[in-house]
Amino acid sequence: MAHRPPLWTDRHQAGLALAEVFAAGQGLSRDSILVALPRGGVPVAAAMAARLHLPLVTWSVRKVADPDWPEVAIGAVAAGGVVLWRKGQGASGRATTATRHGWLRAQENELRRRQQRFGDPPGDQLRGRPLIVVDDGIATGMTVKAALVSLRKLEPASLALAVPVVEREVAIELGRLVERLEALAVVDDLQAVGLWYEHFEQLPDDRVLALLHAAGLPC
Repeated sequence: MAHRPPLWTDRHQAGLALAEVFAAGQGLSRDSILVALPRGGVPVAAAMAARLHLPLVTWSVRKVADPDWPEVAIGAVAAGGVVLWRKGQGASGRATTATRHGWLRAQENELRRRQQRFGDPPGDQLRGRPLIVVDDGIATGMTVKAALVSLRKLEPASLALAVPVVEREVAIELGRLVERLEALAVVDDLQAVGLWYEHFEQLPDDRVLALLHAAGLPC
């Protein structure tokens, strides 16, 4: 089936559509926890939580990028000391360059800030539970991969990934890291996630916290 953007009005609508996939399918445990990747994954997961009556938590992750090319991830950091670097041409020098220029340290500091700001749970609260990781879309997959590797270290009962839109080759790679991957649109050469939404505004911390509070989290 061919997909052409935009497909959704906003992240909330995309989250409701994903919720319908899980509501209609088999194997959704009532012990499942929705794990939103801030910031963009939060409104998607909040809509899913309301529809599926599942608890919602955040799990912060940060991409590492050259400040001159902020949209291109060369690496990503997540909880548990997870640091991943993009492979391919120049891979051997990415860690050295990011460390020397302070890009890695800056993102590690921002990761800690977000973990505290959004109230990421201690890993023990997720251990042994079925986890559904939620984001608003995946182009390169670096941050999502780091999040999955980080969460897998907690030994969950199962690990699923739910996204509205994902690049096809990235979906294949990430699919190897989870027991279940649900995507509403799998597309070739995904250039920008925001193109798939009519409204794709930047989300300040206060908006994220309001959504988490509405979902029942103490913020």
